[in-house]
Amino acid sequence: MSLLVALSLSGCRGDKTAKQAEVTDSSQPVAESAAPDPASRPSSAAANDGRPVIVCFGDSLTAGYGTDLGQSYPDYLQTDLNAEGYNYRVVNEGISGNTTKDGVERLDRVLALNPAVVVVEFGGNDGLRGLRIEDSRTNLDKIVGTLKASGTKVVLAGITLPPDYGPDYIKQFNDTYATLAAKYHVPILPFLLKDVFGVDGMMQADRTHATSAGNRIVAKNVLPLVTPLLKK
Repeated sequence: MSLLVALSLSGCRGDKTAKQAEVTDSSQPVAESAAPDPASRPSSAAANDGRPVIVCFGDSLTAGYGTDLGQSYPDYLQTDLNAEGYNYRVVNEGISGNTTKDGVERLDRVLALNPAVVVVEFGGNDGLRGLRIEDSRTNLDKIVGTLKASGTKVVLAGITLPPDYGPDYIKQFNDTYATLAAKYHVPILPFLLKDVFGVDGMMQADRTHATSAGNRIVAKNVLPLVTPLLKK
């Protein structure tokens, strides 16, 4: 999952300890807000209608933070799949503020859906809090590895961090996604907000989350990575 927004961690970056950040200069790239989203609305409780399931598994970028019901990228992904004749049910398992550790803790819930495909989008809140790269990478490895071992197909979406996190930390952070994609031979979308960030009307005022129009584009970014894994 890749976000470009501006923020700055309060306190020292050197120890990479978990700290709250505040939005500063929106001209710089950054990670996602870690604030909990009361509007998060994972839809796994939806009745199983017999179609194979695609789970969009992540944080606020998946949940559709700040948009109305039906305007998250998983909602638009469902619309796009329907239009192309794919008979799958998209389930939104995005919860705002989630870290990779939270993702690990929710694996059983996702596996219980017996998904055909899972789009994994985590890491922004880890980076925002300056968590240890080793821990985030271990957690993300467990998420992808566990899903793959279950027979589920995986698509991995990445994000990036602002320059003030330091080049070494940023490189290790970015390399996590490419490393795991190569290890598990899964398709990767390096920048979830491709053609969204910096485009008029595509980002909310927080410069972190996509608008409804932006989420339409995010769905179109994800679609070509998902469709090769599906059957008509």
